[in-house]
Amino acid sequence: MINIGKQRECFFDDYLIDTMRTTAESEIHNPVRREMVLVHDAPWEGCGCDYHNFFYDKEYGKYRMYYLGWKTNDVGNIVGKIYPCYAESTDGLHWEKPNLGLVEFEGSRDNNILKDYSVDNFMVFKDENPECRKGEEYKCVLQATKSVDGANKHYLKCMFSSDGISFTDGYEITDCGAFDSLNVAFWDKEAQKYRCYFRGFHTKGSKNPEISSPYDWQTDVRDIRYSESKDFKEWSKPRILDFGSSEDIPLYTNVCQNYYRAPQIVIGMPTRYIERPSWTKSFDELCGKDKRLSRMKAEPRFGLTTTDCVFIVSRDGYNFKKHDEAFIRPGAEFYENWVYGSCYPARGIVETPSDICGADREMSIFCFDNHWMGEGYATHVYRYTLRLDGFVSRHAGAVEKMLVTKPFVYDGSDMFANMSTSARGYIYFTLKSADGEKIESCEMFGDSTDKKIGFEDGDIARLCGKEVVLEMRMLDADIYAVRFE
Repeated sequence: MINIGKQRECFFDDYLIDTMRTTAESEIHNPVRREMVLVHDAPWEGCGCDYHNFFYDKEYGKYRMYYLGWKTNDVGNIVGKIYPCYAESTDGLHWEKPNLGLVEFEGSRDNNILKDYSVDNFMVFKDENPECRKGEEYKCVLQATKSVDGANKHYLKCMFSSDGISFTDGYEITDCGAFDSLNVAFWDKEAQKYRCYFRGFHTKGSKNPEISSPYDWQTDVRDIRYSESKDFKEWSKPRILDFGSSEDIPLYTNVCQNYYRAPQIVIGMPTRYIERPSWTKSFDELCGKDKRLSRMKAEPRFGLTTTDCVFIVSRDGYNFKKHDEAFIRPGAEFYENWVYGSCYPARGIVETPSDICGADREMSIFCFDNHWMGEGYATHVYRYTLRLDGFVSRHAGAVEKMLVTKPFVYDGSDMFANMSTSARGYIYFTLKSADGEKIESCEMFGDSTDKKIGFEDGDIARLCGKEVVLEMRMLDADIYAVRFE
């Protein structure tokens, strides 16, 4: 029996939905591009800057962002070091790069560089485990290299910090992977365990995570791997994420996290890698042709590959539903987009006010443009906005549809829904108990992320704690989430 209590249940997957009786369709929603929030134009930065990740630090009173600062030449090769860098914000909208004074660059320490060595990725989280060891309140995971039988082998290592700025080396987590992406680790309070998601390769059609390097960049499939731990020291054997019967397609840069409004859910926004086999006339008509051809001099896939982003969701952290329609598309063509490096969301979500006076708050996420454009270009970070709980809805168009849940138990005397209708549209909510009692709502219409549902038959508290099914009869409407209070 599903007991949702008072927690918000989002319709990102089929967890609460009786799919045999439901006709309302699952619909992915694309975030809206807004203003530029960061320009990476410092001398140690450039068009290679990527892998942004951030969180709100309650003790510090700010959002804290970590990213890689680097640049490329016109054929896509790295120029200089790839530095781990730091930025911060009080509101998630306006970001600053403070002078940390830690690393000397070209004779000055006035910069936001965290470490004086070249890294491929650098992900930091604030450890909220009450048993976190002193001095390890901030944890970092990154790719490192070791010598095995005279050959270099990548592995995932951790680092620790007491302040989120000065980090000391930790230890190896696993070497079963490739790790050349934004690898992610965090404490899952709901599950009472650490989760770790990282980059690997597997042979197409196989789920064996033990593929040996070197990888075949064209035929092997980029994958996301998972491991978990109770103490951040001993980790489970890595497994490739299970997407059920969904297409085995290259994914990486997972940005997995607990969804902050429904932390029992793990969500991700992985980048999807699409490499076309050869140059076609469509590439001739695609933006940035000259830069694309220049990058192909170093390696053909640098010009033949484009990337977008999909949305994934899990209830156990390992078995995921993958929505195969793009969550973020490269968008309207201009000179600096539609490249291998488009649609890399930052890990993190910040809730921000709407630009519309009086409207509900919304979620902001961040993506960058100007990637891999060569000398003289700077990465631009843009804000994208999305309705609260707005990743996926169940939708009805001009023909009436039904959403029917599985049996569940709730706790509360009022029901609230995140819903949107047209002026003509509506949703009727009906609660049915296992013993035959039924409570129906009036016609509900409007657009609100937390609309109180008006029930004609009185107080729904009398069904509290009983097994019920919720039916929603919908026309020209979307339902995103429900909760009881």
